Amino acid sequence: MDWTLKRSDRFPPPEGPVVFVVLDGVGLGPGDEGDAVARAWTPVLDRLREEHPWRALKAHGVAVGLPSDDDMGNSEVGHNAIGAGRVIDQGAKRVNLALKDGSLFEGETWNELAKRCLDGGGTFHLIGLLSDGNVHSHIDHLFALIREADRIGIETLRVHPLLDGRDVPETSALDYVEPLESLLAEIDDKKDRSYRIASGGGRMITTMDRYEADWRIVERGYNAHVHGDARTFSSAQEAIETYRDEEPGITDQNLPPFVITDESGDPVGPIRDGDSVVFFNFRGDRAIEISRAFEQESFPHFDRGDRPDTVFAGMMQYDDDEKIPKRFLVPPPTIERTIGEYLARNAIGQLACSETQKYGHVTYFWNGNRSGMFDVEHERYIEIPSNEPPFEDRPWMKAAEITDRVILELRKGTYRFVRLNYANGDMVGHTGKLPAVVYAVEAVDLSLGRLARAVSEMNGILVVTADHGNADEMYEHDKTGGIKTDEKTGRPKIRPSHSLNPVPFIIAGPKGRDPVSLRDDLPEAGLPNIAATLFQLLGYEPPEGFEESLLR
Repeated sequence: MDWTLKRSDRFPPPEGPVVFVVLDGVGLGPGDEGDAVARAWTPVLDRLREEHPWRALKAHGVAVGLPSDDDMGNSEVGHNAIGAGRVIDQGAKRVNLALKDGSLFEGETWNELAKRCLDGGGTFHLIGLLSDGNVHSHIDHLFALIREADRIGIETLRVHPLLDGRDVPETSALDYVEPLESLLAEIDDKKDRSYRIASGGGRMITTMDRYEADWRIVERGYNAHVHGDARTFSSAQEAIETYRDEEPGITDQNLPPFVITDESGDPVGPIRDGDSVVFFNFRGDRAIEISRAFEQESFPHFDRGDRPDTVFAGMMQYDDDEKIPKRFLVPPPTIERTIGEYLARNAIGQLACSETQKYGHVTYFWNGNRSGMFDVEHERYIEIPSNEPPFEDRPWMKAAEITDRVILELRKGTYRFVRLNYANGDMVGHTGKLPAVVYAVEAVDLSLGRLARAVSEMNGILVVTADHGNADEMYEHDKTGGIKTDEKTGRPKIRPSHSLNPVPFIIAGPKGRDPVSLRDDLPEAGLPNIAATLFQLLGYEPPEGFEESLLR
């Protein structure tokens, strides 16, 4: 394949670098009292929009490869879309199609999982995020797996639900636990079935760590799911209600782990030798570590105790390079010919930088779900270690440190293209703490100002966008656009999840250069259109097959 990039005769490259900034979770909201972006003091963003070309881009739904326009975007999908420069069918859509055409249940992995339970009498375990947020998982996928297990005659099944409250309303856990309990009870009423919830916990406390930020989260989950080692209750509902009573105001994502016991006080579903285990999340970043805990022979991160002999599979393969996990139910999307690979193969110096919480997004997801670099000689990846949550206590996060490091690296003159991610708008946005989210947006704006000055001094081009909305819509809205209120307190209902709002796209060119202008004939343009735009800003023609550039 010919990877050569052709020089553009329409867009000469700038003297300095092209610096691409993702303001994670900073969308274009309704501008009301729940819009933390509008409420924040953002003189830099305001100035950039006043003085330079900008437009709105779609960052959710079919524009970024999700099943429908009711599906909110997320950081994984957003960075995939930007890096690929094309619309790629994403995890949720791929699982939906595999369930619809039945291919999920016809594959070798499903048959191996089922055979172990059917022939050897093992228990079928399902672990994953219980909600319809459709960012990491979907409850419909779980229900489909449960019903098929029942249909083929699996007698014993245990579910280990991780509670959301982050991609869905923050105290909505029982809205998902109750229908799950109903389905399990319906099947369990059959004389030859035992289908129950076995363990669980809030997603930010139990199992779903990412980027090795805190292995203790995975350890808590592993101990609960595998060893039945956590606080015990008679039901998931009792666990949730007890934790809420003991700590008023706690949200689902922060609920401690729990284990369900029988009348004798014994755990109903620890994972044992001969069992089958499916982690039913389709998104990879918070699924990799628990997969490693089940599969890796050499594992230094915590003591796993007596490790059971199981067949483990993911809904998808979460890391194609490292083959994590080895078994999976649905093939992941194949994303080739990313902008990062093109630049590397043309010996164009690249720098990627973010703090731990979003480091994988400017590297792994940006590169099409590929670990490592394409060319170590011309690429450098820098991770700034994140603070431990709760992020509302430090809403500035590592924005200043990221800015310090990027400016330092820019002054070396080594890199023609730099990409970075400020995590604040998303990570603090998920806490639902509006004052902290306002502060987070202001901290990002302050750092963006410093970065913008440095890029301008180098006669570079600054490109600013977001991967999805979040901080822009912190309250729930009704169909008329009004803010929903809690019937008991009269206060606005908190929305800790991503929004369906578009995101800004701003180009701040170098001093003394004729400004570019943005096209107004692409009303449906979204994040995939950015890659071709970046190629042109760097002075190259976009390769064939990329979505159209936004430059006039």
